Amino acid sequence: MLVFKAIVRIGLTLFVVTSAIFLAIELWQTYMLAPWTRDGRVRVYVVDIAPEVEGTVVRLPVVDNQYVHKGDPLFVLDPVRFRIAVRAAQASLDRAEEQLKINQRNSRRRMGLGGIVSAEEQENFNTTAAISVAEVNAARANLDKAKIDLQRSVLYSPVNGYVTNLNLRVGDFVTVGQRRLAVIDSDSFWVNAYFEETKMWGVHVGDAVRVKLMGYKQIIPGHVVSIARGINDQNSNPDGLGLQDVNPIFTWVRLAQRIPVRVHLDHVPETIALTAGMTATVVVGPEDRNRRGWLTTWLQYHL
Repeated sequence: MLVFKAIVRIGLTLFVVTSAIFLAIELWQTYMLAPWTRDGRVRVYVVDIAPEVEGTVVRLPVVDNQYVHKGDPLFVLDPVRFRIAVRAAQASLDRAEEQLKINQRNSRRRMGLGGIVSAEEQENFNTTAAISVAEVNAARANLDKAKIDLQRSVLYSPVNGYVTNLNLRVGDFVTVGQRRLAVIDSDSFWVNAYFEETKMWGVHVGDAVRVKLMGYKQIIPGHVVSIARGINDQNSNPDGLGLQDVNPIFTWVRLAQRIPVRVHLDHVPETIALTAGMTATVVVGPEDRNRRGWLTTWLQYHL
């Protein structure tokens, strides 16, 4: 009986020691060797919508967070004064064209009276006709601009995406270049993963990537698109004399720098609603149970 108890105690001790060694190896592989990071952020392109003409908003067919397609109207400015400007520009063009016809006829008459009309008078009429041509061109350009302004009184979505931070209301007066609306490009989501420099040996352009968002259990497949080639170095900032300002303090405990890595999301499940700013865990390399154990994978996504 004593021998049996001794064997059990020895067996349990060996099991505990073996488990501890195995767990230590997995932890070392997970935190020190495997190329992964919990410091990932979902990013997206945001298109700022600003009018190129000023006016009063008379129609707003969208609401906040609404999905819009490329070419859908976002808001409409009062078109009355733009239509009036088009009619006025058209009238100016008609007047300039009629004046051009008169001046060209007068010029041709003077050219046919070579022995009666002096060369100086002929030159004056030719110059007047040429000026009329320039005035017609200017009037036509003004008409084109008036038509473009009328077209720009309606602002359309340049991308497929979501209207965000909508504070615009019917009756608001908007000015040229004033940002009043933003559209999130739904086709441009990506993840910026910030890897410690000690793990960059395992990160290469084209590598397969697995992304797990903090709020979802599904794994999103992706791949490395690019690696940033520079981050800020505070020691490189010049002082007042233009000399490099090097920090005289250097500690033996050195924190690894984090390198931005851009990750393209290959397929996002329909159940995941991506939002810029979400936190993500990013693991480089395809899922391989032989190379990376189940415990390592669980630690990467849950600790």
